[in-house]
Amino acid sequence: MITRHKLQHYLDDLLQTTLIKDYCPNGLQVEGKDKIKKIISGVTASQDLIDVAIEQQADAILVHHGYFWKGENPCVVGMKQQRLQKLLANNINLFAFHLPLDVHMQLGNNVQLAKQLNIIHKGTKEIDGVKDLLHYGELSDAISGDTFVQHLKTTLQRTPLHIAGNGANIKTLAWCTGGAQSFLQAAAALGVDAYLTGEASEQTFHEARENNIHFFAAGHHATERYGIYALGEHVAAEFQLQHEFIDLPNPI
Repeated sequence: MITRHKLQHYLDDLLQTTLIKDYCPNGLQVEGKDKIKKIISGVTASQDLIDVAIEQQADAILVHHGYFWKGENPCVVGMKQQRLQKLLANNINLFAFHLPLDVHMQLGNNVQLAKQLNIIHKGTKEIDGVKDLLHYGELSDAISGDTFVQHLKTTLQRTPLHIAGNGANIKTLAWCTGGAQSFLQAAAALGVDAYLTGEASEQTFHEARENNIHFFAAGHHATERYGIYALGEHVAAEFQLQHEFIDLPNPI
């Protein structure tokens, strides 16, 4: 068991939330009960995840995608009202970590995805003032684009979009989980053979071909499952808490 206050400060310190400028508040977003024994984690604080937490009598929810995003309607109505009402009625804490979880060099989404895919990590690059956001490395052996598609499909259980910017084999690559298709040109500037992220936009097709680079979009949700799971497991081990990761299906 741990107090909400102690867990809040531990997570903020671990993920250095005050040092990163983000599009949402990081840390404790909704205050619930003071004593925490059981944590449910998931990628997004959806209504389905809240319902699982209520059913399993969890004291806290730990997610990558929380609430109160910059530019969204601040009014507590509709979907937002329903989510918050259930959290407050059941006295459940909500902790959310967005960019701080992406960039963490032990538990973060990018490092954890590299471990899943057996990518040899070589370094990081700052993007838009955020350190360690774009990662780069290499595979143990050069493989074709089609072979890397199968590797992604087997590991992530998701068939990726592949834009073959060239026909060369892949040895070096850069990656950033989630919706980071806009980093493609920064990845190409590193001179790598391929770039991997979660999503694609209309212009991505042209950018990949004109920059002569393989592009893979393996799913926003699929590429960001591993950081929040690792964080939940870390916290559970550190404070002897119960933890369960709930992988709710999301094709995007």
